[in-house]
Amino acid sequence: MTTQLSDFVKAYDVRGVVPDQLNIDVAHAPGAAFAEVVALAEGASAVVIGHDMRPSSPELVDALARGITARGVDAVLIGLASTDGLYYASGALGLPGAMFTASHNPAQYNGIKFCRSGARPVGQDTGPARVRDLAQQHLDRGVSAFDGVRPGSVTQRDVPADYAGFLRGPVDLSRSRPLRVSVDAGNGMGGLTVPAVPGTDSGLPELPLTIDPMYFELDGTFPNHEANPLDPKNLVDLRERVRSHGADIGIAFDGDADRCFVVDELGDPVSPSAITAMIARREIAREVAAGRSASDVAIVHNAITSAAVPEIIAQDGARPVRTRVGHSYVKAVMSEHDAVFGGEHSAHYYFPDFWFADTGMLAAMHVPAALGETDAPLSEVMAPFERYVASGEINSTVTDAAAITQRVRDRWATGATTVDELDGLTITQPGDDDEPMWWINLRPSNTEPLLRLNVEAADEATMARVRDDVLTMIREA
Repeated sequence: MTTQLSDFVKAYDVRGVVPDQLNIDVAHAPGAAFAEVVALAEGASAVVIGHDMRPSSPELVDALARGITARGVDAVLIGLASTDGLYYASGALGLPGAMFTASHNPAQYNGIKFCRSGARPVGQDTGPARVRDLAQQHLDRGVSAFDGVRPGSVTQRDVPADYAGFLRGPVDLSRSRPLRVSVDAGNGMGGLTVPAVPGTDSGLPELPLTIDPMYFELDGTFPNHEANPLDPKNLVDLRERVRSHGADIGIAFDGDADRCFVVDELGDPVSPSAITAMIARREIAREVAAGRSASDVAIVHNAITSAAVPEIIAQDGARPVRTRVGHSYVKAVMSEHDAVFGGEHSAHYYFPDFWFADTGMLAAMHVPAALGETDAPLSEVMAPFERYVASGEINSTVTDAAAITQRVRDRWATGATTVDELDGLTITQPGDDDEPMWWINLRPSNTEPLLRLNVEAADEATMARVRDDVLTMIREA
C-alpha cells in the first residue's frame, strides 16, 4: 500500500513516525517535489540540507538529496545543525533549505522543515500542499528514481564557526558581570550550538559566562527526558540544577534548539511572553539610541502572547503589531512592517538581522545580556514583564469546533467585551470596577480535532474562574 503523505505532511512541516511513515523509500519524493515546486521555481541552483541528532536523520538526508539531485538541483549538506543553523545557511548562501528534525517530538519521530531561499517561510499559501501533492504523485507511480535531466551534485559544507560568529554580533556580552548559566540541552542540538556560540568551541573569545552543561551528549533517543521544555515536567531537572548549583539563570532548549526557555535564579520558569517583552524593550532602546524615533519602531507578537507584551511596547513609544500564531505569519508581518523583533507564546523569537527567522540561540544571548547589565537577580529583572496570570494552552478533543466556538461567543461576548477573529475567536474584558481584566482565545487545530483554549487574567482567581467555565462549556458540548 502506498504511503499517504497527507497523514503526516502538515500545514508547516513534515512530522512522521520512522519507519512506518517516514523512511528512505518515502523521503526521496518530497525532495524531488521540493526541488520542482520551490528550488527550480525560484531559480535556485541548490538546496542546503541539515539534520539533527536523531538516529534516522543521516539516511533520510541521503534519500532527500537523491530526490533533489534527480531534478538537476545540487544538494549542499551541512551535517549536524540546529534548525536556526539551517536558517543561517539558507540566509548566508541565499538557497532554499531543508532541515531533518522532529523538534520536540519523541524519539520515534522525524520530520522535515522546509524554507525558501534567505530562510523565507514555505507558508500555507506558498507550497507545502503543492510539495505534498506532487510527492504523492511520485510515490503513487511507484517511481524510486527519476531521470530526464542532468543530475545535480552533492557537496559538503561546514557552517558552525560562521554561524557562531554571526550570532555573536547582535548581542554584546563582553561587558556583562560574570554569570553562571545552567543549560539543559535535553540531548538535542543545543549540545552542539551552546559550546559554539556562548562557548569557545568555534574559536571565539571567552565570554564572562560559566556554562554549567546538562545533557549535552547528542542522543536522539532522549535518555534523560523529552526535549520539550514547554511541558513543565521536562524543566524539573533544570530547576533543581539552578537551585542546587547557585546559577544566575537556567536555559533549556528543545530538540532542534530553535526555541529556548528560561528559569530564574529561584528555579521558577519565566514565561516566553515576558521574554518577548524584555527583548522588545531592548530592541526598541537600541533603535532609539541609533537615532530612530520610537514611534517608527514596530514589534510583532502573536495573538495569544500576554496582554503585557503590547502594553509594554506601547509604553516604550513603539508600535505593537498583532498577528496570527505560526512562523510563516510572524515572518511575513515582520517583513511587511519592517519590525525589529517578533515573539510568540511558544518561545519562538524572530530577528530581522537573522532574515526574520526564529533563533533560540540569539534569544538565549539576550537574557544574560540583560541580566549582566544589572546587579539584580533575574527574578527582579523579569518581574515588570510578568503582569498577568495565564492558563497556558489547553487542548480539548471536539467533534464540532465551530458550534462550540459559537456557544462560547454567545455566552462571553457582551457589551463590555471586545471580540476579534484574527486567529480563532478572541474575547477581551478590558477590566473595570466590576470585573478584572481577562481574555480568552479559542483556536481550532488545522490538523487534528482539537480546540485550543488560552486564558489570561489580572489575577489567579479570575483566570481560574474564566478558564473553568469555558472548559465546562467545551467539554460538555
